[in-house]
Amino acid sequence: MPANCLTTESHYLTPERTGSSMAAWFPGAVFYAKAFGVVYRAAMLAKKGLYDNQRWIESSLTTVRALESVGGRFDLKGLDIVRGLSSPCVFIGNHMSILETFVLPCLIVPHRDVTFVVKESLITYPLFGHVMRSRNPVVVGRENPREDLRWVMEEGQRRLEADISIVIFPQTTRSVEFDAKKFNSLGIKLAKRCNVPVVPFALKTDAWGLGRRLKDFGRICPEKTVHIHFDEPMTVQGSGKEEHSRVVEFIETNLAEWR
Repeated sequence: MPANCLTTESHYLTPERTGSSMAAWFPGAVFYAKAFGVVYRAAMLAKKGLYDNQRWIESSLTTVRALESVGGRFDLKGLDIVRGLSSPCVFIGNHMSILETFVLPCLIVPHRDVTFVVKESLITYPLFGHVMRSRNPVVVGRENPREDLRWVMEEGQRRLEADISIVIFPQTTRSVEFDAKKFNSLGIKLAKRCNVPVVPFALKTDAWGLGRRLKDFGRICPEKTVHIHFDEPMTVQGSGKEEHSRVVEFIETNLAEWR
């Protein structure tokens, strides 16, 4: 297996292993200590202009291993779909926690260049902001939907024309509950405009919970399996309503199964 790849199979399931007693008793403290180390090292490299795709993959893999080290389990499917892509695409999925921002790079970047559509506040975070800015994201304000649409269309097209795929979370914010009414069709519109495929994905990442005061620092629940499932690419036809409905149905079906 390549050093920068989590698995060469289409399905990854965390192997059974025994962790330390410290991790068993204090999973949150152990995980956050390791995660902070990942972000700090990445930020220092990013500030020097040295945080490239290979470093990004390494950070992502280390985060996966950090959660596994405290008893967390991953169940990842459809990885062969990402490996088999022959062109840039728009990845569209639900957004549950900050964990997917850490994990998706090691699943996608070994095979295709990718970046994210992110809210403006994310690139101003201490430390993590340096990392996100180095990934050349498409940044939106989330205050003016019309302006965000125009910006994502323009900047997203530039990335896709440069052979860089885009990850879009069409929800207005991270949420454990999926509300199809708040799941916009921005990713579908971008894919149609640029004539690239859409790759739907569904995820359940509440093992890294949402904090009450600081959203990114919630409870770590290793007993909750992390699920990410990619679906087959599809080409947007006509208005895109059918494709949007298929993405929503894929997410809802998987979430119902995982619950």
